[in-house]
Amino acid sequence: MTSTETPHAPQPVAGDRRRWFALAIVMTAAFMDLVDVTIVNIAIPSIQRDEGATFSQIQWITAGYALAFAAGLVTGGRLGDIHGRKRVFLVGVGGFTLASALCGLAVNPEMLVASRILQGATAALMVPQVLSIVHATFPAHERGKVFGLFGAIVGLGAVSGPLLGALLTEWNLFGLGWRPIFLINLPVGVAALVLGGRFITESKAPRALKLDLVGVALVTLGLLMLLYPLTRGRELGWPLWGYVSMAGALVVFAALVAYERAKGGRDGSPLIELSLFRVKSFAAGIAVQTVFGIGLGIFFLVWTLYLQIGLGWSELRAGLTGVPFSVAVSAAAGVSVQTLVPRYGRKVLQAGALVMAAGVLLYLWEAERYGLSVTSWQMALPLVVMGVGMGLIVAPLTDAVLSEVPREHAGSASGLINTVQQMGNALGLGLVSVVFFGVIDERLAPAEVGPAFVDGFQHALGWVAAVMGLIFLLMFALPKRPAQHVEGDGTGDGAVPAVGQERERELVS
Repeated sequence: MTSTETPHAPQPVAGDRRRWFALAIVMTAAFMDLVDVTIVNIAIPSIQRDEGATFSQIQWITAGYALAFAAGLVTGGRLGDIHGRKRVFLVGVGGFTLASALCGLAVNPEMLVASRILQGATAALMVPQVLSIVHATFPAHERGKVFGLFGAIVGLGAVSGPLLGALLTEWNLFGLGWRPIFLINLPVGVAALVLGGRFITESKAPRALKLDLVGVALVTLGLLMLLYPLTRGRELGWPLWGYVSMAGALVVFAALVAYERAKGGRDGSPLIELSLFRVKSFAAGIAVQTVFGIGLGIFFLVWTLYLQIGLGWSELRAGLTGVPFSVAVSAAAGVSVQTLVPRYGRKVLQAGALVMAAGVLLYLWEAERYGLSVTSWQMALPLVVMGVGMGLIVAPLTDAVLSEVPREHAGSASGLINTVQQMGNALGLGLVSVVFFGVIDERLAPAEVGPAFVDGFQHALGWVAAVMGLIFLLMFALPKRPAQHVEGDGTGDGAVPAVGQERERELVS
């Protein structure tokens, strides 16, 4: 790694007001992606009714996006390192906006599925650049505040999608039915393109890199072999080829590691920078985020099914019920990064895992006590407790994972972090077939559906609480204190000393 500054690696300037415009632009794009992941689920019944889509097509409207997104994240991050994060970000935003228009104008289910896959692929170009642009734009002492904002955006996006989807579908704007859930991205995307071109500062890796095409092929193949069976497994009855494919994915990943190690020694341009895993905070954080993704993947899908099918609530009521959770995540995320973590370090994240587990157990108790008569206001307390716990984790965890990663591998680190999050979510969704549907009889009379879904929800919550306990233990491997950005300190492995500025560690989430 070089310690020489290049024209492609501008230093963050604390007095540059343009950086706050750049932050607003990239955070808006990140929010657009977060909302798009969840907004579709709430409109699935309307899409199925209006378009006559089959169950398989409906599944691929959501799964196609997730698969394309996960498979392209590492590559998208590395492309930002090579060609410039601003340039790749704007290409991703433009592609995402175009794909959103195609989704909204889809004339049949096949076109909608193809457009969703394109959306996922372009999101994989856009999302990895977000925090790398933040790190290239903000000096170290301001990044805690920025990560707090990012955590708040994550919390807001987690619940805003279903609520916004419910409102847009119910309002039936201009007689378009479900289509506004995609078309709403158009003005946001156009604004991000225009303003991003003006206010975002370009940055890229300080030394020349080449795209590792073999690495791209192996990553894509391995992820598809793992995620496709998880996505389709329950629908197809968990066939033998699915297990073979998932086992084969491990072989592909092993081959990827061997190839990337050899390529790194040969020309220094691997797709995945394996040296990142020698950074303790990064390796431990990756493990925590993967398991955390599993827990969230289980909870949010099961929760949606419990509210809308088990309790028979409308989309709007279900969306409004989640508002306390969103508010709690946003508030706790800001406080955790700016106030608590600098003082208490890793203990804040561990407290978050225990608080979230307590909220899950409280929710389990309420679901058991009140059954089908439970109300939205009764759910508010466990959702707030869970939201506070999640807020204490999401923003500081990102900072802990990224704080010691060398600047020139920002895109690679970004892609890896987002990829394991998606893999964790996919694993969680796959486990729903076991921990939720596995305890529900496939042949239920109408009167039996509600009680069966309540029982399944309780069973799944027990698993989520166990996942939170595992996360608490894994967090002991994180640094006790967040990495300090010391002015003029260039002693860290791969650190890039700034000329007259603090040590740079340009990374991405």
